[in-house]
Amino acid sequence: MSKLRAAAAGGLRRSGGRAVPCAGDNRRGASPRRGDPAPVPALHLFGDPAEIQALRGNLLAWYDRCKRDLPWRTLASAEPDVNRRAYAVWVSEIMLQQTQVATVIDYYNRWMQKWPTLQALAEASLEEVNELWAGLGYYSRGKRLQEAARKVVSKLAGQMPRTAEDLQKLLPGVGRYTAGAIASISYGQATGVVDGNVIRVLCRLRCIGADSSSPAVIDRLWDMANALVDRSRPGDFNQALMELGATVCTPKAPLCGECPVKQHCRARHRKLFGKLTLVPDVEDCGVGGCPLCPPATEPWDSSLGVTNFPRKAAKKQPRVEQTATCVLERRGRHGAPEYLIVQRPSSGLLAGLWEFPSLPLAPGLQQEKQREALEDHLRAWTGQPVAAGSLRFIGEVVHVFSHIHQTYVVYSLSLDGDVTLDLASSPYRWVTEEEFHASAVSTAMKKVLRACERQRGEESGPAKGSKRKRGTKSGGAGST
Repeated sequence: MSKLRAAAAGGLRRSGGRAVPCAGDNRRGASPRRGDPAPVPALHLFGDPAEIQALRGNLLAWYDRCKRDLPWRTLASAEPDVNRRAYAVWVSEIMLQQTQVATVIDYYNRWMQKWPTLQALAEASLEEVNELWAGLGYYSRGKRLQEAARKVVSKLAGQMPRTAEDLQKLLPGVGRYTAGAIASISYGQATGVVDGNVIRVLCRLRCIGADSSSPAVIDRLWDMANALVDRSRPGDFNQALMELGATVCTPKAPLCGECPVKQHCRARHRKLFGKLTLVPDVEDCGVGGCPLCPPATEPWDSSLGVTNFPRKAAKKQPRVEQTATCVLERRGRHGAPEYLIVQRPSSGLLAGLWEFPSLPLAPGLQQEKQREALEDHLRAWTGQPVAAGSLRFIGEVVHVFSHIHQTYVVYSLSLDGDVTLDLASSPYRWVTEEEFHASAVSTAMKKVLRACERQRGEESGPAKGSKRKRGTKSGGAGST
């Protein structure tokens, strides 16, 4: 009996050459206990130690030849101080969450130049952190990173935790993936990682078509990642697996011909040869309610090939919100315009960032009512009514967050002379355009200011007939 068949018959998975029971697997012919997970056929498992060894060797050889030259990799491989090495990896992993590599490189270099050590970051202010983070999105990531750095300095004597388990337990904002990445890359701990790229690669290698975001499937993928990780080069192996997903095994147009582990890919084998039965005594998946196969309502689509995998549950649509925003402007000391910005609360969406005075709007509110609500809001600040006609409608700016489809209804208001503002509840300041862009403001607010500048440029243009009628929507201002 082959090793794979033996593993399938015995319900075993291999970990470091040692056969251990695979959770939820039952030997053929044995009756599962009530409440046990459904058994997983061998099609979805890595059960052959020889195949695992070959996959590791092929993937690492490809990584050594083709890996991208990234600043955090250079620093992690050259830095002798283990705490600085772990810090460098940590910063990169937090920045890379939900953000493309090309975007992160510049932010990472500026961050490490400004705060090269945990101690330097711990001494920074949240305002400084937000200013550098502006544009990366998910601003709470930067805030938690600094909070955790302060904890390492104040409570852990400046020493980073040395295992994935302790990293996750002791540092706020460090989850299972980030802990595994730091521990494997910085400390050489033989622990796997599972991120979006790894999910895609593993689902294709083993034809996993169940909802890849479900806890049951995620647990299986972590089992696989921990079984596959190379014990002698865990950090390089994990980076290679992620690199493969980022550059070759891509979501929509994978380069299967260039894949270093294509001979191990069962999705590719199925694409080339149809349904795959590895050994005669293993049932074909999809017949017996396999927990890792695509649901019967969403069968294999031959036109999609390997991109049948992975599959996720239908994404929840972002909720729709509207906010009235006013760009308050005055002439500064040197004649240049200055803008009023106020600080958001310290918790919630875009916590601690600066924005133009804004007011959430009730759903379905007509434009005239929106204007009245904003006028009342501004009157409470200035202590005087807003002159009729002075509040100018600019247009609508749309910005889509991960869970909110936000429309900013933008107005502008020019203030003459010195106006005393009553903003005791919110910190505020007047800034020039240059100071505005250097402040911790969101991408959405930068788009709002661009919309105002565009409107001003169009109205001061030479073509008299090209001036837009005041109050109409600006398509350019409203696009993301």
